Amino acid sequence: MAEKFYLTTPIYYVNARPHIGHTYTTVVADAIARRKRSLGLDTWLLTGTDEHGQKIERSARQAGCSPQEFADRVSAEFRGLWDRMGLTYDDFIRTTEPRHKQAVQKLFALIRDNGYIYKGSYTGQYCVYDELYVEAPPGAPCPDCGRPTETVSEENYFFKLSAFERRLLEFYEEHPDFIRPETRRNEVIAFVKSGLRDLSVSRTSFNWGIPVPGDEKHVIYVWMDALANYVTAPGWGSDDPSRYDKFWPADLHMVGKEISRFHCVYWPAFLMAAGLPLPKSVVAHGWLLFEESKMSKSRGNIVRAETILEGFGALKPGLPRAEQDLFGADALRYFLMREIVFGQDGSFSFDALVQRYNSDLANGYGNLVSRTLAMIGRYFGGVVPDPVGHGGTTQASSIPVEMPKAIGAFAQSFDALDFSRALETAWAMVAAVDGYLTATAPWKQAGSVTDEQQASLRATVLYTAAEAIRMITALVYPVIPDAAARVWAQLGLGDIRKADLKDLRWGGLEPGTKLGEFAPLFPRADKETITRMTELEQKNNAPAIGKAPERKSAEGRISKLHSLIDGLAVALTESTNETAAILAFESAIAETLREAGGGNAARPSSPPNLAPGTQNPPPTAPAVAPTSAPERKIGIDDFAKVELRVAQVKVAERVPRADKLLRLEVDLGYETRQILAGIAEAYTPESLIGRKVVIVANLAPRKLRGYESNGMIVAASVEGGRPVLAGFLEDVEIGARLK
Repeated sequence: MAEKFYLTTPIYYVNARPHIGHTYTTVVADAIARRKRSLGLDTWLLTGTDEHGQKIERSARQAGCSPQEFADRVSAEFRGLWDRMGLTYDDFIRTTEPRHKQAVQKLFALIRDNGYIYKGSYTGQYCVYDELYVEAPPGAPCPDCGRPTETVSEENYFFKLSAFERRLLEFYEEHPDFIRPETRRNEVIAFVKSGLRDLSVSRTSFNWGIPVPGDEKHVIYVWMDALANYVTAPGWGSDDPSRYDKFWPADLHMVGKEISRFHCVYWPAFLMAAGLPLPKSVVAHGWLLFEESKMSKSRGNIVRAETILEGFGALKPGLPRAEQDLFGADALRYFLMREIVFGQDGSFSFDALVQRYNSDLANGYGNLVSRTLAMIGRYFGGVVPDPVGHGGTTQASSIPVEMPKAIGAFAQSFDALDFSRALETAWAMVAAVDGYLTATAPWKQAGSVTDEQQASLRATVLYTAAEAIRMITALVYPVIPDAAARVWAQLGLGDIRKADLKDLRWGGLEPGTKLGEFAPLFPRADKETITRMTELEQKNNAPAIGKAPERKSAEGRISKLHSLIDGLAVALTESTNETAAILAFESAIAETLREAGGGNAARPSSPPNLAPGTQNPPPTAPAVAPTSAPERKIGIDDFAKVELRVAQVKVAERVPRADKLLRLEVDLGYETRQILAGIAEAYTPESLIGRKVVIVANLAPRKLRGYESNGMIVAASVEGGRPVLAGFLEDVEIGARLK
C-alpha cells in the first residue's frame, strides 16, 4: 500500500473575489502535491471556500442578493480560477454543502457531550471583518486588521478553551515541528502562555450559518464551522468515513500567517475536546506585498491572477485559450516559488515578474532546451544520439557527476519547503549545461578533426545536454507543470504525468529515442507585457463580484454605512494623510444622507482626491521654527523601556536589489529572530556568522523590501560614516540583557 500524504489550503472566505495572495497559497500546495504524487505517495489535496458568517450576510445584503446567491457566485470564481490554472486539487469543499453541515453539527454535539461546551452570554467587542472576538474597550480597533470592532451582547454557547492551555503547551513541546516557521511558533506559544479564555462558539444576532443541533436560534461560530472542513471533507461524520480513516491526520495545513492562531490554538483544542487526532504540521507563509506595500482594497493595489494569465497568454496567440492560461500559470507559479522565500513576506510587481521570466525561463531553461533539441534535429535527424556508438563517452564532462548531487540538494530543499533554494539549485544546473554547450561548441567544425571525430564529440555533448534536461525537467515539473510536460514530450518520453520520477539516474534517456514535435517554450516578454498587465489589472478589478446598483431602501443605506465605516478604518490604518481620509469619509456619509433626504443634506465642498497612487499635501507646517534645537533628554524610566539583548548571528545574506541591507537570523538563546540591518556596505555576510551583537529586542516589527524585521542591530557611526557594530571584550552569554 502506498504511503499517504494529505495536505490542505485554508478555505477561502467568499467576501471578495480571489486575488494573488490566495493564488500563492494554492499554487504552493499544488506544487507540493504534484511532487508527492511523482514520488509515488497516495496524495490528497483539499481546498475550498468558507461561506458563512455575519460578514457574508452583510456583503450579500449590500450586493442586493441572498447570502447563498452571493456565496455561489464568489465560490464559483475561486473554483473557476483554480481550474483555469490547472491546479490538481482532489476535493473542493464548500461550507454550505449538506455533507459539511451534517458533520459540523455532529462535531459540535460531540464536544458538548464531552463536557467542553456550556451556555452563557457574551458582551464585548467583535470584528466582523475577521470574525474575531476581541478583548478591548468599545470602539477599539481590531488588533489584526485595524478596523473598528462592534459591541456584541448576546446569548452564546462557550467552548472551554481555558481547559486546554497546559495540554496545548505540552503538545507544542512534544511536537516541535507542529508549527512552522519558528517565528510563528514563538508567537503562538507566547499567546497561549499569556492565558486562554473560554471562547464563544455560537451567535444569535444573525442566522447565516449552521444551526446548533437542538437549539437552532444559535448558529455555530464561523471559525469552528470553517476549521472543521479538514475532517468533514474526507468524510468524518458521514456514512462513509473510509477516506477520513485513510488520510487523517493531515500531514500539512498550509495557511497565511494572519490565521496562525486559529489553526494552532483553536483547531487543536477543538480536536482534543472531540477526542480526534491532531494534524501533523501547520505551516504559515508570509504576506505577498505589491511593490513593497501590503495589498488592500483601499490602496487599489489588489493583483489578480487572471491578469497574469491573460497578459502572458498574449505571448502565444496561436494557442487555444486554455493552453494560453496554462502557459501564463507557469510563469506566475515559477515567479512566486522562486522569488519569494517561503515563510517570509514577499514582494510582487509586474516588472519583477517579467524580469524573472525572461532571465530564468526564456533565456535560461527555454533557451537550453531549444538549442539542444534543435542541434539533435540538425545533426542526428531528431534521434537521441548514442555517444558510445559514436566512439564517445558520456563522462566527457562533470555534468553526469554533478546532476545526482543537484537532485539530492533539490529534494532536501523542496521537502523542507525552501522552494526558492531548490529552484536555485535546478537553475544552477541549467547554467552549467548551457556553459558546457558553449565551451564545447558542437556546432563548429574543428579544423584538424575527422568527420567521425566530430560526430563523436557532438554525440557526447548533445546526449549529455539532453539527459541533463530530462533530469532537470523531472525536478521542476511540480513548479512549471505545463512547460515540463511539453519538454518531456519533445524529448520523446510521452506523458510526464505517467512517468516514474522517483529514482532519477543518469542514463535514463535511451539513445535512439525519437524526439517529439519541437515548439518554442518561452517567447521573450517585452515592456508591452508589463503595460498590458497593468491595463488588464484595471479592467479585472473594475466591477466587484455580485455588485448590484445601490438600493435606496433603509436596509441598503445601513449596509452602505457599514461599508463606509470599514473603509474609514482601513484608510486610517494605511493612509499617510489621516485628515484627507476623514474628509473623504465625511463626504461619503453626506452623500448617503443626501440620497436619503432628497438632496438636502450638507456636503463638504472640494473633497480631497484619494485616487489610488495619489497623496494629498499634509497640513501646512507652522511658519516659524525655533532658532536652535532644544536639548532633548529622556528619563531613566524611558530608557528602561528599551530592551537591549546579546544575540549571535547564525545566518547572514544580502537582500536582493538592496545594496545596503543584510538579512540576519540571530539567536537570542530563547528564540531566533530575523532582522534586517543596513550594514552591507561595511560588513560582508560571511564575516558576521557567529559574531555576538547587541539588538533592540522589543522594537515593533517593520517590513523592509518585503521582509519582516523583528528588532534592530545596534551600531555606532558618525553621520555619513561607516557603521561599526557594538560588541564585547569579555565573553557574554547569548540572550543576556544590557542594563
